[in-house]
Amino acid sequence: MKNLICSLKGHDFKITRRVTDYVNEYQCVQCKKQMSTNENGALTPLTQKQKEINSVLNYIYRKKKRKAALLTTNY
Repeated sequence: MKNLICSLKGHDFKITRRVTDYVNEYQCVQCKKQMSTNENGALTPLTQKQKEINSVLNYIYRKKKRKAALLTTNY
């Protein structure tokens, strides 16, 4: 029934995780389908490989933000 609603009305994606400022992970409220933005900004299915890529990307992003914050507080 939930898949029928999505096939008729379309998915209702909500952000479940912010990986960076530009990359997010989404999940449909109705059918629980998971998607992520790729390097071009298009939605792609969230596979195990994409989850690993997003985790590494998030780690690098957080590390870069922390380093930038330390540099600005030292001046």
